[in-house]
Amino acid sequence: MTTRIDWLRGCGTALVTPFAATGDVDEPRFRALVERQIASGVPLLVPCGTTGEAATLDPQEQRRLIALTVEVARGRARVIAGVGSNATAVTIERARAARAAGADAILVVAPYYNKPTQAGLVAHFRAVAEAVDVLPVVLYNVPGRTASNISAATTLTLARERDNIVGTKEASGDLQQIMAILRDRPPHFRVLSGDDAVTLPLIALGADGVVSVVSNEAPDLMARLTELALRGEWAAARALHYRLLPLMEANFLESNPGPAKAALAALGLLQEHYRLPLVPVQEQTRARLRAALAELGLLQGAAHVAA
Repeated sequence: MTTRIDWLRGCGTALVTPFAATGDVDEPRFRALVERQIASGVPLLVPCGTTGEAATLDPQEQRRLIALTVEVARGRARVIAGVGSNATAVTIERARAARAAGADAILVVAPYYNKPTQAGLVAHFRAVAEAVDVLPVVLYNVPGRTASNISAATTLTLARERDNIVGTKEASGDLQQIMAILRDRPPHFRVLSGDDAVTLPLIALGADGVVSVVSNEAPDLMARLTELALRGEWAAARALHYRLLPLMEANFLESNPGPAKAALAALGLLQEHYRLPLVPVQEQTRARLRAALAELGLLQGAAHVAA
């Protein structure tokens, strides 16, 4: 029977991972960030992805962050755990650990650095999906990070072949490719935008939501934008889109999650610490972020967080 995931819809937040000055994961602040997302109406939580600096997390930290997200959510939001790596065997280990931690689904990025062929991508995702049986799998296509693109034909092949491959997060920036997926996908298969700035147009074309960076800073606004678009309330959605657009753009002035973490630090929600090779953003980026946050009225009453 084909797996249909009706809850895979709306705004998902690609959660940042807060670190303490010691370099350890700051669990209390992570819990607070997750709680803030849920309180703001975000229905999908995505720990351990690109925005969560997953490439620098060790296996124990990754399992712990997924388990923490599930624990804090307590069924109030769904958890889609990032488990991707550039080795299929490692990805399968992470996928099984996420299942054991209680994740509702897994997000699997295309293997980076290896540059597999389309046949290699099919074999990789097939192996992961088979290894976790009925756990829903969401593909993640982000060629700017991985150096390989999951073609529309490959995405559609996987969607039709494996019942538990239930969707894709598309961050290719290739509208023609995304439209091909939307046009020819099976009925159960969901398409989520992987770029905040094209969420509105992609929903207009038939997409089902977004895995968002800007919702780290403005979760209520991005959740509302997504819902308005899904309800076809285009004028209100468009107005909110243009309000959020300066912050969406500022988030990618430098490599994600650098700007997002700087913005959250400005809001008093975490300490601005990264793991190398990421470093703090430049002052001109910080100024753009503060201007965008101020324009949205988000800096009012922001608390200072000691380093």
